[in-house]
Amino acid sequence: MIKVGVFGANGRVGKLLLENLKETPNMSLSSVFVRRELDFSVEPSVLVTTDLKSFLNACDIVIDFSLPDACEALLEAAMLTPKPLVIGTTGLNTHQLNLLKEATLEMPILYATNMSLGVALLNNLVEQASAALKGFDIEIVEMHHKHKKDAPSGTALTLGEHAARGRGLELDKVRVSGRDGNIGERSEDEIAVMALRGGDIVGRHTVGFYNDGEFLELNHTATSRSTFSKGALRAGEWLIDKEAGLYSIKDCLGL
Repeated sequence: MIKVGVFGANGRVGKLLLENLKETPNMSLSSVFVRRELDFSVEPSVLVTTDLKSFLNACDIVIDFSLPDACEALLEAAMLTPKPLVIGTTGLNTHQLNLLKEATLEMPILYATNMSLGVALLNNLVEQASAALKGFDIEIVEMHHKHKKDAPSGTALTLGEHAARGRGLELDKVRVSGRDGNIGERSEDEIAVMALRGGDIVGRHTVGFYNDGEFLELNHTATSRSTFSKGALRAGEWLIDKEAGLYSIKDCLGL
């Protein structure tokens, strides 16, 4: 039985992880890390702690859906007590991403901005379409609930990276995430990544390829956050016996 530690249990996906673990063969909840207090109850056998070392020692693998600063603290603690980590936290800054890469020298880490099978496949399709449809303008629009803190979403940025890769470009050099005023015509290599926020939208991502006379749009819509929690558990079961290194959801799914 794989003992799972959940980091970020008070969050929307974190709560679903606890529920989904009850129905997952070969995996059980062993520890929960909280920064203040847990706002619901768990089985008495589960360790609920504010101490990262105790949290890590009580589990075989950690699944993290938290906030960037909390993820940073987890990575720093795991460098001293290495454990396989499944990280689904988005909005990591450059320092946190570098810390994540450094940690992969000590333990296996699966990092994904989206844990769904559909989005993993969409990334591949976007890269293929980008390479095939040279001359088409690329625009990416993502929609999320009003409580999401980072924008554009990590998923949208990953889609943008695949679109840029299909044309031999670096996303950071061609990305536009806002237009306002008399800014002139759209540049040839420009890749737009725009964010909409409102209501309780779980997640919707559209990648459009637009040309004179025709356009193609690839779309993925998440209707339940269980897509992310179940995907993370599947990733955790796959990662548990891997060597130290950085892995992606596509590695897990064999894409």
